[in-house]
Amino acid sequence: MKHKFARGFFVGTLMTLGAIAGSVFAFKKNYIEPVETKVDEINDNRRKANRKRFSAHQG
Repeated sequence: MKHKFARGFFVGTLMTLGAIAGSVFAFKKNYIEPVETKVDEINDNRRKANRKRFSAHQG
């Protein structure tokens, strides 16, 4: 009886930690990374616009 409880407690703890890790990973993939890529795209577009603006006046 004692060993069954210990094994069950250990397996339950591992499963809970796995579920938490999976949800954190999914949250990062679905919400955080798209925001970071959008910020990178905006910065790239800003750099391109600045280059075009300055090259237009080099004559």
